[in-house]
Amino acid sequence: MYAWIWHKLPGPFAAKLTLAVVLVLGVVALLMFVVFPWLEPRLWFNEVAVN
Repeated sequence: MYAWIWHKLPGPFAAKLTLAVVLVLGVVALLMFVVFPWLEPRLWFNEVAVN
């Protein structure tokens, strides 16, 4: 999969590397600011009760 993404990125090595870093940072930002805050209240291990 990563090889396929690498081959689909346009330009020489430096441009591909820059685009790859931007893509990784975008995915991390999407996960940290959208997906994980949406998912966190729905996780079962947040409801801890000690009896």
